[in-house]
Amino acid sequence: MQGTEQEEEDIISSINVTPLVDITLVLLIIFMVTATFILAPSIKVSLPKAYTGESTPVSSIAIILGKEGKLFLNGKPTTEQALMAVIPSALRKDPSLQAIIGADKDVRHGEVIHIIDLVRRLGVTRFAINVEKAPDEGPSTK
Repeated sequence: MQGTEQEEEDIISSINVTPLVDITLVLLIIFMVTATFILAPSIKVSLPKAYTGESTPVSSIAIILGKEGKLFLNGKPTTEQALMAVIPSALRKDPSLQAIIGADKDVRHGEVIHIIDLVRRLGVTRFAINVEKAPDEGPSTK
């Protein structure tokens, strides 16, 4: 009888962690695969192309004028009145605030100029126009 009790204690005293490790690794793989499909929400804007386009550092404020005339601030829908409230407070926090203004290529030139003028009147002196870099097959400057 004592032999049977000794065998039961040996069986119970050892814990098999292999299934736990297997499940953890499977969950890690699932997380890694699905993380590649999670994208930041973006606004579909067909930017004009320019041969002299350059990448700029991430700015503190991004303003996009959509094809239908919709205005976005840092990816969220906004209005001109909201811009007039947000920009001065952001400028107080960061005096070197840079605004990147993007507009769909089908937006009227006057609407883009209006947004640039609005940003400048609010005190932002550094701004850039967002464009897509055109392929290197453009005209040479030689």
